Amino acid sequence: MAKAIIFLPDGMADNRLDKLNNKTPLEYANTPGMDSIAKAGVNGTFRTLIDGFPTSSDVANMSVLGYDPAECYPGRGPIEAVSQGIKLGPQDIAWRCNLVNVTREGIMNDYSSGHLAEDVAEVLMNDLQKEFGSDLVTFYSGVSYRNLLVLHGEQFSDKVTYAKPDSSHGEHIDDLVWTALDQDDVKAQFTVDFIKDLCEKAAKFLADHSLNKKLKVTANRIWPWSPGYQPDFKPFLEKYDGKKGAVISAVDVVKGIGLCAKMEVIEVAGATGFIDTNYAGKAAAALEAIKRNDLVYLHVEAIDECSHLGDLDLKIKAINDFDSQIVIPVMKGICEMFKNGELDCDINFAVLPDHPVPIQLRKHTRTPVPLAICGPNFTPDGVDVYSEIEALNGSLGLLGGEDLVRTLIFEKKQTICGDGCADCGGSC
Repeated sequence: MAKAIIFLPDGMADNRLDKLNNKTPLEYANTPGMDSIAKAGVNGTFRTLIDGFPTSSDVANMSVLGYDPAECYPGRGPIEAVSQGIKLGPQDIAWRCNLVNVTREGIMNDYSSGHLAEDVAEVLMNDLQKEFGSDLVTFYSGVSYRNLLVLHGEQFSDKVTYAKPDSSHGEHIDDLVWTALDQDDVKAQFTVDFIKDLCEKAAKFLADHSLNKKLKVTANRIWPWSPGYQPDFKPFLEKYDGKKGAVISAVDVVKGIGLCAKMEVIEVAGATGFIDTNYAGKAAAALEAIKRNDLVYLHVEAIDECSHLGDLDLKIKAINDFDSQIVIPVMKGICEMFKNGELDCDINFAVLPDHPVPIQLRKHTRTPVPLAICGPNFTPDGVDVYSEIEALNGSLGLLGGEDLVRTLIFEKKQTICGDGCADCGGSC
């Protein structure tokens, strides 16, 4: 048997760019850690965003962990509600509720309101609750612009279409309206009318808020999306035959998936979901977590945020930081743990994004993501670097479903190398 660490750089996959001499940001960045996994192991691709479901991080991260959205996808809102400890009643519908910036002309300008400071967002959400909270609706503050809205009552429905704000840059909000999936569905139409009215009232309230008058990028609208009811996941422990898993992330959607799956969810002080996150704290948490778990899912959000911003230089920096401050320290730390006798089983490593965010599009696409796996049981397949292009030349082919997790934690034990660590291609 083996243990494993999955490195998950959110939104890293991209397309080749003329500005980078026909390289992708990943190919252009300095990534000796991720390259070592590719060189020492096997490579391929993984389909994280299946047809018929949103191109959203909740769907993608569920898929990486082997949870089929067709069986248990509840919507983004309820997953994040679980992360925040919000108990949903049987008739409660949770919505993710971004604080966004819309221009005077009605154009969706910024899905994050300039990556709103958390203390500012908290005040705005709390004031929205004071102004509009009732027995029908409750506002909850989250992390920065990532907040929640819950509708209460049997008169509401989650059968409503919506626009994902970080996929709607430059579009007019009149073209991004909520609609009932079925025009004859009275509850769905009531929900649409209620949401539209609430958003308009909230916009007027936010426009006059004293805090907004001080912001460079104002949070002048709420944007509810991805509604659903209380999630129902099969626990990770049952799904994978008694194996234990842990999740390390700054954002509610990934922590919520972990909690839904009854995995250990590890909080790291200073983890922000952006480029100022506590990389060292996350790496240290992963090394401690692998002692008591069979799988550690180490998620970093920063690259995704830079991609949605369309900031190429910042995306490359975030990729470099992920490699130098997450991948390499964790792999070196595992080697030290073997030498110190703290580990006595094989450790496999995997790296893959949850989805692409091409910098030119600034939104998610369904293209399968590059995957690299290394460990004592994997014979190198000749791929020397980790990238979207080279992954296509690997021996794994296209994976999906439970393939990744089962490959990583159900390998037969082999003898580790003479130095007391798994072969990680020289990164340690």
